[in-house]
Parts: sequence; structure tokens; C-alpha cells
Amino acid sequence: MKIGTVIYEPTIVDGFDISVYYSKRVDGVLGKPAKGMYNDITCFVDAKSIRERPELVALSENGPATRTNKAYSLPWDFVCPTNEEYQSNVLRFIEDTAKEDVEGVILNLYHFPEEGFCTCDRCSRQQRESGLDWLEWRVQTVTDFIRRAKKLVKQPFGIEIWPDPVLAKERFGLDFEALAKYVDFFHVPLSSHNYVTMYWVDTLTRDFKKLLKKPIFIELSAEIPREVETKALLRTVAYVSSHDVEAVLLLVHDADRAKEICRTAVNDSNYRGWLEKFGFENMNKIIEKWEKIY
Repeated sequence: MKIGTVIYEPTIVDGFDISVYYSKRVDGVLGKPAKGMYNDITCFVDAKSIRERPELVALSENGPATRTNKAYSLPWDFVCPTNEEYQSNVLRFIEDTAKEDVEGVILNLYHFPEEGFCTCDRCSRQQRESGLDWLEWRVQTVTDFIRRAKKLVKQPFGIEIWPDPVLAKERFGLDFEALAKYVDFFHVPLSSHNYVTMYWVDTLTRDFKKLLKKPIFIELSAEIPREVETKALLRTVAYVSSHDVEAVLLLVHDADRAKEICRTAVNDSNYRGWLEKFGFENMNKIIEKWEKIY
């Protein structure tokens, strides 16, 4: 199993096999392609663009796909995914990124915001003209965008999956089997402020391992530096490592936080004894590698 970082700065950290950089973020900030790293590109969430051009926002009968719409609990502001101009801009950014010496490309938030979106005139017209029912039209729209993006990327290509293994199709237009035809791997973020209670991570990892027909990267949040959160995180990494996943990725703000996690794992004798006792072989190998560096 590989270990990696998801990071907000274009920095490769020693001791990690995979490095993922957010080159286009949910707030609309664009970065230059990070060479030697996977570049993670946010597609249809862009707070800056929606502030400047409100007509871009995805619509529903209960209002727009924004954080201020109390009819929903959306964490971000979503652009309508059928807006041709914005879609072309995203595809151009993907293409320009793939032309650089990057390790790979990952797309996130390339789908509909939730059930009920999008009901703008353009989406309603496209759905009618397709001859498909509402659910299947949304699936086709999302899958077709991923198909078009895949053609632009020669490097390894993956997509993030919203962590709902049951209702992803109804909520977001995600058909796992259809999407698997166009990706090399799936990236599943299982985000939390802490993992003191972590059985749900183990359960969701098992679920997605059964459902997804390509290799899986599991992402865990590692931003909070307090000792109790770091130790709970490391135990969760160990549990995930016992499953047949391609990699575990740690979401960090910067390289210093990633190095701090490595040092904690290396120097915590209780944790290392626990790994030995319960036979977490993959995690032991990772820490043995970190020990040579940290």
C-alpha cells in the first residue's frame, strides 16, 4: 500500500509515495500545474466566479446551489454543470495541466450539487431533448463530462467520489460502473475533524472496495495538529491499510504538518507496539520507511 499527501502548496514531502496538489480550488483560486505531482482540479464549484457572475449558479425549485440557501446544507457554491462556457474553461484548464510534466490528474466536484439540481432552462431543455428520464439524463451528463476530460489526459487519471455508496446516483448523478470505464482510479475522501471514533471509516472503505471496479485512494483529514487527533488518525490509517486499497492520502495544509505526522508515528512506542500486536503489516512498512528519514 502507498501513502500520500493531499496538500495546498506545490510541495513533495519526503517519505510519501503520492503527492496531490490542489491546483484549482473550491474558492476559485487557480494555481500553476505542479510538476511531479498529481494535480487535483475542482470542476463545478467556484465561489469567486459565482460572486462575479451569479447567473452561473446551479438552480433548483428551492433556490440556488449556494451556502446561503438554507433549504440545503451545501458546503460550497456550485456552478451549473451544463454551462457550456464554464465547462469549456474547466476542460481547457485540465488540458493545459496535462500538457505539463505532472504525475497525474484528479477531478473533484464534477457532478450535480444534490438531488433537485439543476432546473435552469438549459438543463430542462437538454433533459427533454435527450429522451431520458431525469435520473438517467443527469448520469449521462456527468459521465459524458468525465469521458471528455479523460481524452485530454495521458497521465494517470482519477476522480473523487462523494462518500455516499448508496445514494450517489440519485444525489449527484454518479454511476460508479459507467465512470469506471474512463478512470484509472477512484479517490474517496473520508473527511473528519478527528477520528477518535472511526468505525465508519472502516465500514465505508469496505463498501467502496466492493462497489468500485478500479483501484481506490482513501483520503483522511490530517490538518488538526493536536496530539489526540494525530494519534487517532494514525490508528485509522492502520485500519484502512489492512484493506486492499491502492493508497491512503493525508490531507494537510503544508509540508510541516505532514512531517509532524511522520515523526509522531516513528517516535510513539505505544503505537508501534499496537501495530505489531495486531499485525498491521502495511502500516509497519510505511513507518519503517519514515524512520529512515525522520
